[in-house]
Amino acid sequence: MIDEILEDANDRMGKSLESMHQAFAKIRTGRANPSLLDTITIEYYGTPTPLNQVASVSVEDGRTLAVSPWEKPLIPEIEKAILKSDIGITPVSTGDVIRVPLPPLTEENRRDLAKLAKAEAENGRIAIRNIRREAISDVRELVKEKEATEDEARKAEDQMQKHTDARVAEVDQALAAKEADLMEI
Repeated sequence: MIDEILEDANDRMGKSLESMHQAFAKIRTGRANPSLLDTITIEYYGTPTPLNQVASVSVEDGRTLAVSPWEKPLIPEIEKAILKSDIGITPVSTGDVIRVPLPPLTEENRRDLAKLAKAEAENGRIAIRNIRREAISDVRELVKEKEATEDEARKAEDQMQKHTDARVAEVDQALAAKEADLMEI
């Protein structure tokens, strides 16, 4: 029973890390990255559809993304969706392809994006710690119900702390990499 609690907590911590990595992917750096447009949705036959399901997004050069819609009538819709998004870039249509030039980041923009990355990392740490707290609470509940011994509970808590420390270290490494990427000129 304790092993199941630990395994579940570890899986949930992994999902929290994945979520943080997805949030990091949305924070733009100086280079073009197709994941920048992952959050954009388009009305496609009355259904909100992710951009990557109606067009291919590729890196044209270091600072330009190319969006090639599979259906030509979607070009104005895609342009509107990119303009409405909160990423602050303006698309340029060239007939069949929409080019999305990414302006270079200023020092102030870099600092703001680094702060945003730190906030996302802190949210990841908080989520991991909350999962640890819940797992330890579940283990202590088992001890109260006499389904586990005090020694088993202590070992489980120590193991849970080791998992937590490892996951928080992963968060810190990811944050350091993202900050280095953001501050690179």
